Amino acid sequence: MIVFPAIDLKGGEVVRLAEGDMDRATIYGDDPAAQAMIFADAGAEHLHVVDLDGSFAGEGRNVEAVKAIIERFPGYVQLGGGIRDAKAVEGWFNLGVARIVMGSAALKDPEFVKEMAREWEGGIVVAVDAKDGHVATEGWAEVSDVPVVDLARRFEDAGVASLLFTDIGRDGLLKGVNIDATVELAQRVDIPVIASGGVKGISDIHILSIQAHLGIEGVITGRALYEGKLDLAAAIQMGARA
Repeated sequence: MIVFPAIDLKGGEVVRLAEGDMDRATIYGDDPAAQAMIFADAGAEHLHVVDLDGSFAGEGRNVEAVKAIIERFPGYVQLGGGIRDAKAVEGWFNLGVARIVMGSAALKDPEFVKEMAREWEGGIVVAVDAKDGHVATEGWAEVSDVPVVDLARRFEDAGVASLLFTDIGRDGLLKGVNIDATVELAQRVDIPVIASGGVKGISDIHILSIQAHLGIEGVITGRALYEGKLDLAAAIQMGARA
């Protein structure tokens, strides 16, 4: 099971939001590339990066910061945030991004996402962001009437690499991952699932690693690392044993 340390970008700074609220941002640093290297030194081979400003704007807004991360981080970079057209997808892959996360586009233009998944084999991740069981988009500012499982099933056999499932109500709050909802989604679709939202410590990593055989590919963690609640090296080692 892959442990993805997260770098969320707002105005060029490393931040974490509470429940996806841009007005509830905690700043953890002003050098995203340096933070990426801290994670690399702890053993991280995968990194999850989000352009938060881009999520709301529908286009890249922290481009230089992301480029700096890609240039310095020696492993795989997974990037999300406002990537909603073919030109942006191609541009990021050409710059060295390993996988691109699409959320709003997956709900509003699923055929486009499927086309990108076919063109960039193994490179597209569909974000399934949930609030009360329904899909949220536009940087989580809008909640649809589409159930999470319904959206996920639209992409079965479409060639997407994985589903990134986030329980918005837990994200950035250290409440613990919604294990039950994550496992349920993994069991109801044939696409690997990445857990996200609310990791509070090593216990979450342990429980998810036990459930990894059910289709859980990895877990994303942010605030727990920045607040010193989770040791990244220990989490990576635990995930590797799953």
